[in-house]
Amino acid sequence: MGVILAAGKGTRMRPFSEHWPKPILPVLGKPLTAYQLEMMAALGIRRVVVVIGHLGHEVVSALGDGSRWGVSITYVEQEETLGIAHAVSRLEPHVDRPFFLFLGDIFFVTENLGDMVGRLRSEREVAGVLACRREQNLEAIKRNFVVLVGDDGFVHRVVEKPRHPRTDLKGCGIYLFDLSFFDAVRRTPRTAMRNEYEITDSIQIFLDDGYRVEAAEVVKADMNVSYPADLLELNLLLLQQSGRPEFRGAGVTLGRGADLTRCVVMDGARIGDGSRLTECLLFPGANVPAGRVRQRTIFTADAEIRCGGDDV
Repeated sequence: MGVILAAGKGTRMRPFSEHWPKPILPVLGKPLTAYQLEMMAALGIRRVVVVIGHLGHEVVSALGDGSRWGVSITYVEQEETLGIAHAVSRLEPHVDRPFFLFLGDIFFVTENLGDMVGRLRSEREVAGVLACRREQNLEAIKRNFVVLVGDDGFVHRVVEKPRHPRTDLKGCGIYLFDLSFFDAVRRTPRTAMRNEYEITDSIQIFLDDGYRVEAAEVVKADMNVSYPADLLELNLLLLQQSGRPEFRGAGVTLGRGADLTRCVVMDGARIGDGSRLTECLLFPGANVPAGRVRQRTIFTADAEIRCGGDDV
């Protein structure tokens, strides 16, 4: 079965996070989390638990029962935002088999994700598999966690946000665990630094208990949508990969003389007469005033967020 953590507040995404939880931010007309649901469905997963918290009703409204993506969703609430391991601890009554765990605010490009399932079912008595990738960007490694693998091929240590990484093997926010992992989660202490329950601490306890965990290099790319500019970049990247000059949702109103270049325009957006937009993202219901000239800008129904572009 699958689990998606979608309870974070996303404070760095303001003003979006005041109305849009990060996991349902729009990416080419779909909620970010929808891409993860599609990945799970492709693996044959039919039951998914989504952990909600901040603006949880918006997540439920966006994802519904999951049938649009070929899965059935159960929602579990995390009353307090106390870290990933704390969110996982809410799951135990609802999970009865090995489970994939996805962090809901990351966009993943993967290959052979099913290899993780094969490793868990192998004769090597593997109880957990961590999705990883080789990361050349040192700063990206420092913002995530690294995975240290021993000569026996098993993970022996994970290090959260290392200042001096000893490897370029980065953990990517997709995990596969046996039910025994909950024993480690229950014994995970709060960290002194962030006053939260870290998933990497749970994994290390799991390892120290003697469980076998493997690292699977199945992630080709991952983008953590932390800031508004990240959301714009992700939409523009997928637009480019689609081969289309622009993305335009249903019910879009384009004023006279308005011109769009490499833009992603969601359902119901309105563009005023004479506006010229280049590499912009328009949320559902966004309203662009007449004559507006903008580059690399995000528009919502009530806000305009500049993402580094110069007006032309």
